[in-house]
Amino acid sequence: MKSEEILKIAAKALDGKKAENLTAMRVEDLTALTEYFLIATATSSTHVRALTDEVEEALEAAGETPHHIEGKSSGWIVLDYRSVIVHIFTPEMREFYDLDRIWSDGEIIDLNGIIEDSEVK
Repeated sequence: MKSEEILKIAAKALDGKKAENLTAMRVEDLTALTEYFLIATATSSTHVRALTDEVEEALEAAGETPHHIEGKSSGWIVLDYRSVIVHIFTPEMREFYDLDRIWSDGEIIDLNGIIEDSEVK
């Protein structure tokens, strides 16, 4: 599956479960690790787990399984789908690690069309 499709499915799943401050950025020119970061904020540790489960289920239904998952018991969970890495944070952890600033040289991807497209269907 193309990385853009993984990004779209994950973004729609996060939006559908009320993730906050959803940000996607293309970082392939900045790192050899991945093509995209998808960063979301959850309202609580329970919400972090719910968002994680939703992304995993949506991508599994599309035939994708994570290469690696890190942080299942923390306020920051990382779902590594190789070409897309999904970061789900509690507000405090997102502010502390500030990936948005660290990776600010990445190209921000407009998710409005992706999310609106999911609402129409």
